[in-house]
Amino acid sequence: MEALFDPQKTAIVVIDLQRWIGSNYAPHTAEQVVSQAAAMVQAFREKGSFVALVRVSTKDVKDMPKPLLDQPLPPMNLVENWDQIVPEIGVMDTDHVVTKRQWGAFYGTDLDLQLRRRGIDTIVLCGIASGIGVDTTAREAFHHGYKVIFAIDAMTGFTAREHEHVRDVIFPRLGRIRTTEQILACMNQ
Repeated sequence: MEALFDPQKTAIVVIDLQRWIGSNYAPHTAEQVVSQAAAMVQAFREKGSFVALVRVSTKDVKDMPKPLLDQPLPPMNLVENWDQIVPEIGVMDTDHVVTKRQWGAFYGTDLDLQLRRRGIDTIVLCGIASGIGVDTTAREAFHHGYKVIFAIDAMTGFTAREHEHVRDVIFPRLGRIRTTEQILACMNQ
């Protein structure tokens, strides 16, 4: 059987698993997503693979987009240290922290540069929310020519409908959908 990916040419990109995470997600809870993501991050670190931890941050919210919308965005849970990566994942010296100001992890950041300098051609995506930050980052990765693997049980949406739509309609057109278990099995080959 052909390997799913080469760990030396693959990065894990974790979207917005930071202290601002609330509790209203579906179909997976935030705790389930964090647990699955943490297991993959640890496996990637052990193999010496590239780990990119993406977070939203701003000093005064003035550098964030302010479009006119028909539906308001979910409120930001601005608890103390809201923009820090959750402790279950932590930040190691070998990790690359990407600070973004909008939904996608590529626009206005150095993520593409850091991946290309390391010869990365594949990314494993996980995080919150599947229909916003994960989806936008996946589309950007696709446009940049990366192979994308979706860790489908290590992401969740604000609603089950949102998650199911991107899982069933969008993600299969951008890459491959796998479970955390399948991804970890590839790391151990």
